[in-house]
Amino acid sequence: QVQLVESGGGLVQAGGSLRLSCAASGRTFSRYAMGWFRQAPGKEREFVSAISRSGVNYADSVKGRFTISRDNAKNTVYLQMNSLKPEDTAVYYCAAKGSLFGSVYTHGEYDYWGQGTQVTVSS
Repeated sequence: QVQLVESGGGLVQAGGSLRLSCAASGRTFSRYAMGWFRQAPGKEREFVSAISRSGVNYADSVKGRFTISRDNAKNTVYLQMNSLKPEDTAVYYCAAKGSLFGSVYTHGEYDYWGQGTQVTVSS
């Protein structure tokens, strides 16, 4: 069982930055691929970024602006978000994927989810 707790969300002006953190419980954190997803009101949950043994992945909409990283010693995954835009406004969720199979882009492939943190970007 893995418990995930996100933090770092908030209100920021367009062009600003935020860093999200996701702290995980458990001793097997390093075995999991970790992903960030987001969901805006009235929209589907969408992939943002993932980090795994295979490397890192980004949605086209955030490539070049967001950076994912992890510190296995601290059981934490981060999402550094720069040059934020109003369309980045959403609840951001981190998730853990245990299987080596399946796509990191698909939210149904993840086993554990955090409660989400709100990111609001004003224009």
